[in-house]
Amino acid sequence: MHSKTVHVVVSGRVQGVGYRAWTKANARKRGLSGWVRNRQDGSVEAVFAGATDQVDDMLTACKEGPLACRVRDISVSTWDDAPTQEFEMKETV
Repeated sequence: MHSKTVHVVVSGRVQGVGYRAWTKANARKRGLSGWVRNRQDGSVEAVFAGATDQVDDMLTACKEGPLACRVRDISVSTWDDAPTQEFEMKETV
């Protein structure tokens, strides 16, 4: 089983709509580690680490997000420092 780690920035109407809690629940459901947090610019930032197919599935899901959100753009890049802890929410930066 291959694994991969990605850094994601999601922009649009993604704060105040439950996007972080949705992300945490969906990442844990897929067995991913990493974190999610709001950013001061109104975007949501996350790191997903796990099996390649599960990470890819999570990225696809992030394009939809929870019902109230409106995703405008998702930026995905590789991330070298693979988190090992259970998926968590972090403080806004």
